[in-house]
Amino acid sequence: MEPSFNQIHPNFKLNGVHYDVDGLKKLALDLVKEEELYKLTIGKFLMDWLDDTAILEVHTSGSTGAPKAIALKKVQMANSALATGKFFKMGAGTKAILCLSAQHIAGKMMLVRAMVLGWEIDVLEPTSNPLEKTNVGYDFGAMVPLQVAESIPRLNQIKTLIVGGAPISSGLKLQLLGVFTKVYETYGMTETITHIAVKEVGDNLHSNSFKVLPGISLSKDDRSCLVIEAPKISDHIIVTNDLVELLSPTEFQWLGRYDNVINSAGIKLIPEQIESKLSKIINCKFFVTGITDVKLGQKLILVVEGEVDTKKLLHDIKANPNLSKYEVPKDIFSLPQFIYTKNGKLNRKETMRVLKLE
Repeated sequence: MEPSFNQIHPNFKLNGVHYDVDGLKKLALDLVKEEELYKLTIGKFLMDWLDDTAILEVHTSGSTGAPKAIALKKVQMANSALATGKFFKMGAGTKAILCLSAQHIAGKMMLVRAMVLGWEIDVLEPTSNPLEKTNVGYDFGAMVPLQVAESIPRLNQIKTLIVGGAPISSGLKLQLLGVFTKVYETYGMTETITHIAVKEVGDNLHSNSFKVLPGISLSKDDRSCLVIEAPKISDHIIVTNDLVELLSPTEFQWLGRYDNVINSAGIKLIPEQIESKLSKIINCKFFVTGITDVKLGQKLILVVEGEVDTKKLLHDIKANPNLSKYEVPKDIFSLPQFIYTKNGKLNRKETMRVLKLE
């Protein structure tokens, strides 16, 4: 099947209704008049998708830098949809759920997959608990971790679920062991048109091995950061700032962000690895980072959201046998609330500015 952005798969349904191109354009015009933002944004996206241009402008999340506009080719977005359908074996007639905002690439791509692959997709308001008011069963869906956590009692309504936007915490992984849903953590970014790799959340809670979708090959640069070659979804080789261990040309372990690495007295510390260990003993939202220190160059600190007994927390951290002495924070700071991007990702840099430590 050749991908197309100016044709709609004959099996496509939106909220139980078949639409061709003309019908979908009329629906889009109605949706942009809606007062509810999630409906309005779907209408705007459909109008953009169905116009005569071959390019769609989207914006990055801003979690690793200032949000920026990116021009994506619609045919490459269709290619991405085909790769997802092939990997998960989700063809025409798949019943899917859209409970993410169409303002962002993840929500847009759920609609693209439905239109290209012939899915029957239902739209639910993108709340923290989108399954709360429905008993309908679905073959496929996409959520962010917060939605997954709130939806645990009803998650079995979805057979296969992809989760993106942020890593799945150890605590949430434990909760997911009790559901029948096949849950996959995703790796991707706006530049790769959402996920290019996934890993199933299963019995091995410590597994961090991602497998790539069809048509994608991997390598590392001299920083040990992931390099992605995906000619069907990008005209350029994508060089990331993600530190990885390559297990094969199609499988890798994600270690953390190169731009987050802390150099403390010559010891390189990867915050994401430390956070993974700390997540087993810290129940609130938190992150670790480095700040300037005269003796160490950078010293490791822990920042938590909300009130916390710092003395007790530090005692518990020091008692954790999984942490090396270098991975124990030198100081603990708290803030009433962290700074987040528009789509709910932690903005470390802006949060640190609020602390005014440097």
